[in-house]
Amino acid sequence: MTRRWLAALLLAASPALLAADAVSPSPGAGKAAAAKAAVHEKSRCDLIVTAASVVTVDSAFRVVPDGAVAVKDGAIVAVGTRAEVTAKWAARATVSRPGAALMPGLVNTHTHAAMSLLRGVADDRPLMEWLEKSIFPAEGKNVSPKFVTDGTLLAAAEMIRGGTTTFADMYYFEWDVASAVEKSGLRGVLGETWLDFPVASHKDLPESIRVTRAFLTKWKGHPRVTAAVAPHAPYTCSKETLLAAKALADEFGAPLLIHLSETRDEQKTILGKYGASPASWLDSIGFLGPNVLAAHGVWLDAEDLKLLAARKVKLSHNPESNMKLGSGIAPVVAAMKAGVVVGLGTDGVAGSNNDLDMFDAMDFAGKLAKVQALDPTVLPARDLIRMATIEGARALGMEARIGSLEVGKRADLVAVDLATSRSQPWYDVTSAVVYSVKASAVSLTVVDGKVLWDGRKVRTLDEARLLLTAAEWRSKIAAQLAGGAEPAKAEGPVAR
Repeated sequence: MTRRWLAALLLAASPALLAADAVSPSPGAGKAAAAKAAVHEKSRCDLIVTAASVVTVDSAFRVVPDGAVAVKDGAIVAVGTRAEVTAKWAARATVSRPGAALMPGLVNTHTHAAMSLLRGVADDRPLMEWLEKSIFPAEGKNVSPKFVTDGTLLAAAEMIRGGTTTFADMYYFEWDVASAVEKSGLRGVLGETWLDFPVASHKDLPESIRVTRAFLTKWKGHPRVTAAVAPHAPYTCSKETLLAAKALADEFGAPLLIHLSETRDEQKTILGKYGASPASWLDSIGFLGPNVLAAHGVWLDAEDLKLLAARKVKLSHNPESNMKLGSGIAPVVAAMKAGVVVGLGTDGVAGSNNDLDMFDAMDFAGKLAKVQALDPTVLPARDLIRMATIEGARALGMEARIGSLEVGKRADLVAVDLATSRSQPWYDVTSAVVYSVKASAVSLTVVDGKVLWDGRKVRTLDEARLLLTAAEWRSKIAAQLAGGAEPAKAEGPVAR
């Protein structure tokens, strides 16, 4: 590699140029007739994305230098070197990211997206104090269809900018979350949350069943929205509630989302009430099954893990949330060895984790596992990328459609800029992606073949309007917390 060639590569990969989509022009009039004929003989597609490396995350974990992906009708039709792909395919548009790694879109397996409007409202507190003294009261005063829509759209903009293309969500008014997802262009598995006390979107179990049934019916078969049922946790839901949720999910073939074994207090509560661990108790009532995705799992023991593996329950690991709330370190390596599918999640941004950065999630998941095992070899970078992509897709039952860059799968992909002082020089692309960059390095986000983020602009959302709306909510909620009068409207985004 000559110095001149390297300098040209870094110049071509500058943020200003990375932000602009290079669209292939049609053959000019001065081209030779033979060249024109060769172009016309190529198969037609909608989009070709080229990059310094393509990290496929296929079964062989192929990394293709100077690679490209071709997209047609929202699906991947070719993956290979740039020369191979462009020799066979002619695209309406070509996006070039010469200093980037192209990889599958990230899959966030646990969020509460609408709670972005409560970002940082109560930090540095234990989970139950945080919930009972801050979050539940704030939600009681503010959660509404508008709150949910505004908060989800704000979260969607953050996820799109950060390379997350699919997310699992647990909250209220999930039909409004679904509408926001549809507008944003993201892919979502959206669970309407049930508890044994009234919430904003339904007041009791019969109403929970009724409104969730309507939600499941309306969105069934949508290409990017998967409706789900989400009983909150074993300590907030009775046997009757849990089994009703399971019956409804099974009836619709829908995912079943739940928090499980998040804290030591939860373990003590369930043990004292039922004489079993939360996982064992859920199994004893017939709740566990292949459609269950359990978030956290910090206090699962060896018998619990064996049980989850036998029932084909999936696990969402939320390292930053578990750290920030002092919950502990989840036994992720042991879970994987036991045969449990483990994806990564960020949790909500209201205080359990204040961002939706899946690159941080990969980084912290790996380092926590190494500290826990006192072994620097556990959860290497490739495994962490798998957790954030194909294993996350598997946790959501979507591995046949997303999670890797392979022909026939949906075109959910992101480009990660590696031509910066933060990541140069790099010697292994997977290590650079996991340990060097953050969400801000994403210069392209594509879902179903549609560009959502081009490095300069989120194309599907009005971010300026979203920031103004967030500032209005912040002013209102801050006034509530202070016990004063609520202002009618904020002037604009609040500096922090």
